Amino acid sequence: MSKKINKKETIIINQLLEDIKSKNATKITTALKLLQVSGNISILKPLAEILLMDIPSTSFQEIIFFLGDLKVSSASDEMMDIIKDDKFLPIRQQLLTSIWNSKVDYSCYIADFVEIACEGNFMEALECLTIIENLEGPFEEQYILESQLHLKEYIEDDAPKDPQKAHILSEIAVLIKDFDLEIED
Repeated sequence: MSKKINKKETIIINQLLEDIKSKNATKITTALKLLQVSGNISILKPLAEILLMDIPSTSFQEIIFFLGDLKVSSASDEMMDIIKDDKFLPIRQQLLTSIWNSKVDYSCYIADFVEIACEGNFMEALECLTIIENLEGPFEEQYILESQLHLKEYIEDDAPKDPQKAHILSEIAVLIKDFDLEIED
């Protein structure tokens, strides 16, 4: 899913994206199937932008499922750029859901998930916990150290903490500690 596209393909992809914006369920489903065949990661950001629009919940869920069904590793960089973009904060939890359902390995982004868990709300922290639990590894020491730093900053911050989120972060801390021990072995 990362090949170059020509002008004809660009026109087709743009038309498919327009079909996804429509309220026609059949057009949306067909367009998503065709986009999956296109194999182009440049569609990920436009799809995320469509999720920000007022679209039917079934269409929203279809797009999330599509994102979770990605199988090409090059999609991880694009998805993480989208998730870290403040523009997509209103749908970040759903985007995180698509990641833990994905077959793509996001192990090199473990520190980003810890940071999102620390900065985000309870549900985002819960999604990040699920993602971290399902990461394959192996993990590079620098990412584990960065993860530990995010957790330390969260703990040392004097701001009031949501007890449920704090519990999730303590579970993440245990996982990070276990990953760190694996590196040391």
